Amino acid sequence: MSTFNTFTSTAYPLPVENIDTDQIIPARFLKATNRAGFGENLFRDWRFQKDGNANPDFVLNQNQYTGSILVAGHNFGCGSSREHAAWALKDFGFNVIISSFYADIFRGNALNNHVLPIQVTPSFLETLLQTIQNDPTTQLEVNLEAQTLAIGTDLKTSFEIDPYKKTCLLNGYDDIDFLVSKLDKIEAFEQQHIY
Repeated sequence: MSTFNTFTSTAYPLPVENIDTDQIIPARFLKATNRAGFGENLFRDWRFQKDGNANPDFVLNQNQYTGSILVAGHNFGCGSSREHAAWALKDFGFNVIISSFYADIFRGNALNNHVLPIQVTPSFLETLLQTIQNDPTTQLEVNLEAQTLAIGTDLKTSFEIDPYKKTCLLNGYDDIDFLVSKLDKIEAFEQQHIY
């Protein structure tokens, strides 16, 4: 996996609360166990009309918005615990999701798939959504090392992240990569404790 430190991008605003994992990736698309290809059905029932044509009212179909950041309403990723929701977001091209609250299982699934879920205050989220809607070219800067999110040069906030997951993102590790990175310490411990 690629490393993640400072990241700058425009963003898609999705000011909808309580977006559950079935809205992120509907259950009828969970037939594969390979992570690839889920992005094409991300928000399928919102992105497409019943006749299969793109829904022009949905933000991911509006050309003025671009980027690798999704800014969503409160309580993102609630509902079932399907990891496919994180797979779909990553496969579509999102590296960062910003909301004022996340379901715990979704947060873990996102981090395990190198999608950074940033939790901000409701007031900061409201300002962020309004800023992007007013100017879709707004650049957001995420600094994982400093744990900060900035809107241009005007507004900045900090965010929390589990230290272990931060290490994994900064180094491009999954759980196994992390253990391999500690191999010398593991072997030294074993040598000291051989009976």
